Amino acid sequence: MGTFGPLHWIVVAIIAILLLGGGRFSNLMGDVAKGVKNFKKGMAEEDDDVPAKPAPRIEAQQPVRPAETIVQDEKAH
Repeated sequence: MGTFGPLHWIVVAIIAILLLGGGRFSNLMGDVAKGVKNFKKGMAEEDDDVPAKPAPRIEAQQPVRPAETIVQDEKAH
């Protein structure tokens, strides 16, 4: 009872065409088709890209101190 059959969709399409007009409806569908086409094109281009090299590791500007030195400095304060 809650599902739409093919007859229901045809009625909805006819009502949409009557409300929007034939030209506006066809322009709308053309825009949707262009959007889908551009989306597929973008997805295909993404697949063709060569994976980039990982970013170089950024070294800390301060030298790394052993944990023992850090603990001793904290005890001094």
